[in-house]
Amino acid sequence: WMPCSRHLCYSRNVETVITYRDIHKSFDAPVLSGVDMMVETGEMFALFGPSGTGKSVLLKTTIGLIVPDRGDVEVDGLSVYESDPAALLKLRSKVGYVFQNSALFDSLTVLDNVAMGLPEETLQRLSTTERARRVWEALETVNLEPAEVLSKIPSELSGGMKKRVGIARAIVGGPKILLWDEPTTGLDPVNTAAVERLIKRLSKELEVTSLLVTHDVEGGLDICDRVAMLDGGIIRFCGTPLEFRACPDPVVQAFVDRAAAEAALDMVTDTYV
Repeated sequence: WMPCSRHLCYSRNVETVITYRDIHKSFDAPVLSGVDMMVETGEMFALFGPSGTGKSVLLKTTIGLIVPDRGDVEVDGLSVYESDPAALLKLRSKVGYVFQNSALFDSLTVLDNVAMGLPEETLQRLSTTERARRVWEALETVNLEPAEVLSKIPSELSGGMKKRVGIARAIVGGPKILLWDEPTTGLDPVNTAAVERLIKRLSKELEVTSLLVTHDVEGGLDICDRVAMLDGGIIRFCGTPLEFRACPDPVVQAFVDRAAAEAALDMVTDTYV
């Protein structure tokens, strides 16, 4: 047996914006054991895998939030782990990060939470009015009514609204790349579908590259150009959604079948609870 289309994750002759080379990371036990993967410029790319396989860990290595034990990540032509602090800071200004569970600051208003997504050098030169205008536009982009939410704190928002505020924070700085860490975690199927439609729309309208880590396999397959599956610390599969569904690898097939069953159970539970 050979991994289905695994070579597509690192040998395509195309323009890439994110490249992972031989990424290793251990905590109490190995989590990533030599990940090689490329994300093409302008594409929507989903990363799947069983819980605990290191999907979010890999995503965090993209901008140095977690440092790998071995290997390197290149973003927009720049090495994340061989660059000086000033270059890394500039690189991070090109990336918007949507954190799992939104990661909003409890004591800050929506206005201040979203403004945290503006690069430091941008914040320093913006007037209070211009800062508020940019936040207002970002909130409108994610289908929130700014006048209703600007002065609220996170505890006054619904789960779906918190997700959208987190997305607004990620896009307010005008990034070239969006990293999505389980953006639909904790949402019911209706809100999950709404957020996934928003992800697809924003990726196209803002002309960004999106890397999506998600447990919602069916949703990821519907909105992304390519997908990969992380299993056993390495990329088990990489290719198109159609290739993923058709992959004969029994591990991939078992994962697809289990994800479909869980999605169906979620729909039934949501209907009758």
